[in-house]
Amino acid sequence: MTDKQFYFWQKWLTYANVLTIIVGILVAFAGNSIFFEMHNDYTKDVFFNSTEFNSDVLQLKNWLFGIIGGTIIGFHVLMVMISENSFKQKEPWAYKAMWFGLLSWFVVDSGISFYYGAIHNIILINLVAFILIGLPLVMTRKVFP
Repeated sequence: MTDKQFYFWQKWLTYANVLTIIVGILVAFAGNSIFFEMHNDYTKDVFFNSTEFNSDVLQLKNWLFGIIGGTIIGFHVLMVMISENSFKQKEPWAYKAMWFGLLSWFVVDSGISFYYGAIHNIILINLVAFILIGLPLVMTRKVFP
């Protein structure tokens, strides 16, 4: 892999995580907006067999989205910092840390979503993020011993 190719994938990795930070901000502060309409509709159907959240459930959902959004932001800020520093310097630990972080999130989140029948979360959120962030890790694997 040339330096130019590595730089492309390293920047992809950074920008994918920046994009995910923006998603985290939207989750935290705009969880009821058009951005999450499909996700919310599927959630209502899967968990409440309804077309609307009642006010108590909506308040709980908004609180959970707030803390989930904060967690998304924190995780991906860390990923950006690793990408822009140690990963960029081709330090093997950074590559492994990014994979372990990504895989541990994906397996736990997707496993719990599957268990509860929230397949929409796996498809709309998890797979998109996993592919977006995993692709540059796959493409740069030969650079890291």
